[in-house]
Amino acid sequence: MGDNAKATSIDWQKMEGLLPAIVQDAASGQVLMLGYMNEDALKVSRDSGNITFYSRSKQRLWTKGESSGHFLKLVSEHLDCDGDALLLKANPIGPTCHLGTTSCWDDDQGSAVGFLAQLEQVIASRKGADPESSYTARLFAKGTKRIAQKVGEEGVETALAATVGDNAELLSESADLLYHLLVLLQQQGVSLAEVVAVLRQRHR
Repeated sequence: MGDNAKATSIDWQKMEGLLPAIVQDAASGQVLMLGYMNEDALKVSRDSGNITFYSRSKQRLWTKGESSGHFLKLVSEHLDCDGDALLLKANPIGPTCHLGTTSCWDDDQGSAVGFLAQLEQVIASRKGADPESSYTARLFAKGTKRIAQKVGEEGVETALAATVGDNAELLSESADLLYHLLVLLQQQGVSLAEVVAVLRQRHR
């Protein structure tokens, strides 16, 4: 859990025992929903690993997904600078909104970079699938050598598109390169987050 969300530093009294809790997809960064927590809801969330709120309408604790099975798996918690609002990062199991959408803000598609995290999840789901079911599954079935070859081919094609100044082709080939790189990372058991961590370390 986030070190800045210690129980002793949370100002529960400021809002009469309830704090707003914003839930964000830990992988993509997409904002998923807003709920309210009391101390018991936060404790249950920590103990169970499933984000639990205090329902103001039902006047009881309510675990997201208790009816639908679409739980929010708690990854980390972060307290704001005033100690009266929580940011919860989670791995969603299925859609978050009761309307069946990923987010309670139906026009919120997340950031452009966040989409790569969503794509990574889709690619991971194809691992071990029937090769006839998708191109991604066929790539996994062919193994590391073929996937690595595709990354090399797409890298060369991306560079060539840039060299001749064909921006439309550059976009297309860059998309192919990123996709095949994500497949290769999955094949090797490496996450996009680990790659980003290296970039962050270099940036420092």
